[in-house]
Amino acid sequence: MALLVLVVWRLGAGPVLDGLRAVDLAAVLAALGIGAATTVAGAARWVLVSRRLGMPLRLGPAVAHCYRALFLNSVLPAGILGDVGRAVEHGRAVGDVGRGARAVMLEKVAGQIALVVVGTVVLVGEPSVLSALSVPVQVWAPALGVLGAAVVVALRVRRVRSGLGTLLADARRGLLARDAWPGVALLSLAALAGYLGLFLVAARTVGATAPTAQLLPLLVLALFVMGLPVNVGGFGPREAVAAVAFGAVGLGAAQGLSAAVVYGVLTVVSTLPGGLVLLAGLLRRARPARRLATTTAAASATVTA
Repeated sequence: MALLVLVVWRLGAGPVLDGLRAVDLAAVLAALGIGAATTVAGAARWVLVSRRLGMPLRLGPAVAHCYRALFLNSVLPAGILGDVGRAVEHGRAVGDVGRGARAVMLEKVAGQIALVVVGTVVLVGEPSVLSALSVPVQVWAPALGVLGAAVVVALRVRRVRSGLGTLLADARRGLLARDAWPGVALLSLAALAGYLGLFLVAARTVGATAPTAQLLPLLVLALFVMGLPVNVGGFGPREAVAAVAFGAVGLGAAQGLSAAVVYGVLTVVSTLPGGLVLLAGLLRRARPARRLATTTAAASATVTA
């Protein structure tokens, strides 16, 4: 939130308001359609990994769980709590919460690998974006040192080593097996294409007329920073990086901010079916409780009489 406030303070609230006003019915419909496609791709990837790990999972329930997780990710801090929920629920259903958590972790990692591979290729073609976002060695060198020390300490803990060994064994079965990785890779690329497509819709909605080839590195970079668990629905780091990146290639920081805000709005719109799934689940849980209360009240009245 501090990043978002800083960006708005530097560029003014105009780009944010312009972006919100630019959202129209066509953009909303595109968000719902693209959101459906990416959700099905992610759910199918989860089904594939889960089945490879010996856990039954059907596509229909997986799509519902993924929709609900995406909705919660978009409205709760850190952007991962919905995935934690579906991992625990599926793990309880199959009697192994640890394996359920690893299945979700592995299928999310597959998506990040696709983003890193495609993003690296795309960003190489636009070095000015990376140079504008370069971090001084005085910052990243100590950060890497602290991270390396933390990894060394963690690996000396027996429980951590055992957990990593189990995770790697599941990765070999669920992601790297010869009959698994082609499907996982294709589904991950399909989901990534959907995310980039939605960001392109957001950029066009705010009036960006630059060629797609020029916009693509900027959109990839914004997707990279959305993975940082310091946001709510992606807001904050995405707007800051989009503003700097768009400004670095001459498209204007204000347009980058507007595009990022519209993308955030369209992302929330694309997850709205997940809100309906969540509501339906709450109503199903409340119905037995109401029946129990009614039965108890009737029994109490009978005893009193």
